Amino acid sequence: MTTNARTRQRLAQRVIDQLRLQIETGKLRAGDQLPTEPQLEAEFDVSRTVVREAIADLRAAGLVQPIQGKGVFVSEATARSGLLLTPVEIKSLPETLELLEFRMAAEGEAAAIAAYRRTAEQEAAITAANRKMALLIEQGMSTIEADYEFHLAIAVATNNRFYVDVLQHFGSRTIPRGQFPTLPEANDRAYLQKVHAEHAEILAAIADQDPERARQAMRAHLMASQRRYRLLAELQPQ
Repeated sequence: MTTNARTRQRLAQRVIDQLRLQIETGKLRAGDQLPTEPQLEAEFDVSRTVVREAIADLRAAGLVQPIQGKGVFVSEATARSGLLLTPVEIKSLPETLELLEFRMAAEGEAAAIAAYRRTAEQEAAITAANRKMALLIEQGMSTIEADYEFHLAIAVATNNRFYVDVLQHFGSRTIPRGQFPTLPEANDRAYLQKVHAEHAEILAAIADQDPERARQAMRAHLMASQRRYRLLAELQPQ
């Protein structure tokens, strides 16, 4: 991951931690509106991209929710207590985090290899999967299979069967939100568009035959997901 990507991840985590603390201590109560993006940028001395990443993670964890045309508000207490997760989902959290950790190493390298080995047909398959996901987002339909197809197409483009075997072994379980259907992010259009934009960055690096950029883009994509599920794990009752 580049220094800029690492810095952005660190700054986003700082914003998340501070806002979460304000919610847990009652400084921000259920129903309260969060400061606007410009206000948060000034308060934490970060970019708008960092603010948006932090808010996306808090939304994914059920801590805040957007209201169209009004802003972002602290969720009701029940949504913040972790009770939205079913026992099965809670049990899945440790495995999800372990799988994301493994994927960062394996798929980061797969993206780099695909960048210099992919054929024109394989690049077209990656592009098709990404377009399919965009269409499903617009239609309000499930994107889990299309998301998985995108990652599998990259594995195929390594022309190394072991990367393909690993992805096929885990199947659609590779996509974490498929294991957590009650979470807001499962059907959150803004969140899914953010995922799609991250995919587009990976695809662009592969198309440009830039292995290092492809590796960094994939790792940043998976690290953002890992950060969200760590937050979820921390919110569960002990």
